[in-house]
Amino acid sequence: MNSNPLEPVIRAAGLDGVLVSFATELSEPANRAALAFASAVGRAGIDGVEECAPSLVSVFVRFDPLHLRLETLTRRLTSLLSGQDWYDAPLPDGRRFVQVPTVYGTDLAPQLEEAAQAAGLSPEAAQQTLSDARVRVQTIGFAPGQPYLGLLPQEWDIPRQTALTKAVPEGALVVAIRQLVLFSVSSPTGWRHVGQTALKLFRPDSDTPFFLRPGDEVQFVPVSRDVLEQLRDDPDGGARIEAIR
Repeated sequence: MNSNPLEPVIRAAGLDGVLVSFATELSEPANRAALAFASAVGRAGIDGVEECAPSLVSVFVRFDPLHLRLETLTRRLTSLLSGQDWYDAPLPDGRRFVQVPTVYGTDLAPQLEEAAQAAGLSPEAAQQTLSDARVRVQTIGFAPGQPYLGLLPQEWDIPRQTALTKAVPEGALVVAIRQLVLFSVSSPTGWRHVGQTALKLFRPDSDTPFFLRPGDEVQFVPVSRDVLEQLRDDPDGGARIEAIR
């Protein structure tokens, strides 16, 4: 039996797209379903499908309408959906566990105390829960290579700020609504800046320009400022990477 109260929904998205949605709001099962189904669509090798990209709870499928009819694609996707319970599906192969050295608080990440207060925690407890969390890359978006990660424990269901921070630097770790975002470029944000890394997420000259991929798991391991400064010249920011088997 499907463990999610909602059934997947297929909708047309423009003239050459289809959106397969597994929920109306973020949850672990819905994100799992999106990641697993996107991988399955890729393996299915449907002629005429040109792109398949998962988001938090949906999968966007772009197709060539000159070679594949919407009705035909919808039938193929419906058949694929009926093959298993995607909310309890195994996550795709090839995922990695990445441990990223992170400075929490200080002037490098000045909103840790504010975020901790919003979560009802002391700064020390906030750092502990954030650094203990092993979070999944749920999707890549907003900026090139930029991951949304979660879900954090319930106490981190804190709102965004009512005003924007003018800019956080590349490598900034920010938090809101039970998620973390790690910034691939300097940008304004309404999320609170709680940690700072030296990791370069977007590498346009590389064969794999996005360092993290949906489904990867990440832990932000606390280090001192001195250690972080020594890692600035390493594109991986000192990250330790191992395959998830």
